[in-house]
Order: sequence, then structure tokens, then C-alpha cells
Amino acid sequence: MPDRLQKQITFLMEIDQLKQVFRQTYLLDASRKENDAEHSWHFAMFALLLVEYANEKVDLLKVVKMALVHDLVEIDAGDTFLYDVAGNADKAEREEKAAKRIFGLLPPDVGQELHDLWIEFEAKETAEAKFAGSLDRLQPFLHNIYTKGRAWSEHGVSAKQIRERNGVIEDGSKALWAYAVSLIDEAVAQGHVVAE
Repeated sequence: MPDRLQKQITFLMEIDQLKQVFRQTYLLDASRKENDAEHSWHFAMFALLLVEYANEKVDLLKVVKMALVHDLVEIDAGDTFLYDVAGNADKAEREEKAAKRIFGLLPPDVGQELHDLWIEFEAKETAEAKFAGSLDRLQPFLHNIYTKGRAWSEHGVSAKQIRERNGVIEDGSKALWAYAVSLIDEAVAQGHVVAE
């Protein structure tokens, strides 16, 4: 087998581990927590269907690629819950180390392309990264809305924290953020999340 192909196959088998990285977000039937692979797939579908709500014109293929690679680093670094202050303190360092190892499994040209996409996603400076970042926040947010705030409740997350941590949705889509804000207000009114 050619070395290039062997490296690509090795990488593809390595990233199967993403299916074993569980998040704090519950599936909509609340039977279990979703894994990173499920989240990445769902995020990619959000991009396909919600691209019309991006603040700026975006390269959809690039956003989908970001969706598929953005959490691969969590194979080594683990998933860090959005509202975990201590866990987020060293998240960037853990994830950069993981990115070097995981993308380093690939042939250099492909590995660099995926690593660059991951860096762009993390920086949130381009239209694509801003929109991708919006969807990355919106997907688990909606899971919480549809499970009546189950993960939020388990972790004592308030509506104020939800607004603060998810406000970046507006950077990629003002329309989706307006929708999210209305859902937060409704969740508070229904008693699914505390206001403060």
C-alpha cells in the first residue's frame, strides 16, 4: 500500500474515536448524551439548511468542512462543557497539542489543510468561521431547548449564562441569535431554566 494511502487510512481509523467522546448535550429523546461525531454531523446539516441566515455570504463547503473537523481534537483533549470555567482555562493548550498529533497523522499537504481549517474555525475571524461558530453553539442550544433545559438544569446554568456564552451566535447570524433569544425567554417563562 502506498505510504500516502496508508496515512489517510490510519487517520480515518483514528478519528473513529470521536464516536466515543461524549458531550453534556442530550439527544432529543433524552435517552443518552450525544457524542462528538453525532454533533459534528448535525452541525454540518445545520450548515446545509441554515446557510441563508448567515450575516455574510459564505463558502458553504468550507463551513461544512469546519463542522467535520472542528472537534477532532477532542479525541485527545476531551470535550469541555461550554459552562465549565475551570475546564475552559486550559482548553486551547490541550486542543492545540491534540491538533498537532491528530492532523500530523496525515500526509503533510492534507494534514496542513485540515489543521488550517481548525485554526480558522477557532479564530472566528472569517465569515465562514463566524457562521460555523454560530451553528456550533446553536446545535447544542436547541438540544437543551427541546429537552426542556435538561443539561442546563443538571449543571445549574442560568438564562444569564446562556445569553453570555451563546451571544457569539450573533457574530455569524443575527437572525439565528434573535430566534435563540426568543427561545431563552420562553424557557425562562416555562420554568425550564432560571433567569439568574
